[in-house]
Amino acid sequence: MHATVKWLGEASFEGTADSGHTVVMDGPPDAGGRNRGTRPMEMLLLGLGGCTAFDVVYILQRGRHPVSDCQVEVQAKRAETPPKVFTDIHLVYHVSGEGLSEAAVARAVRLSAEKYCSASIMLGKAANLTHEYVLEQR
Repeated sequence: MHATVKWLGEASFEGTADSGHTVVMDGPPDAGGRNRGTRPMEMLLLGLGGCTAFDVVYILQRGRHPVSDCQVEVQAKRAETPPKVFTDIHLVYHVSGEGLSEAAVARAVRLSAEKYCSASIMLGKAANLTHEYVLEQR
């Protein structure tokens, strides 16, 4: 994998990944940012959420479970002094599907957290990661 991050001026940067997609990142206003993009540390949380949501949906679909929606809330706490690393990250999965079983959702979340989600496993080496899910029948 390869990514390039280019400075756009002030505290704004554009990142381009191997896929060719770009994202704009910007620092906070007190550091010269102008709110033109997501903060870099927010990008880490978005990546984590995307990685694990992908896994959960994929695992459920492969098991022929009727998943119709999946949203992951990622709540994080950071250290108060530099480097302001994540100390605690809590993921709440909101998964729905008509007739979707709690056991299937629990298994998918567990497999993502323990085996498949590289972002979760990597960040779990630096922060306390916890997970919960809410099964919403629709």
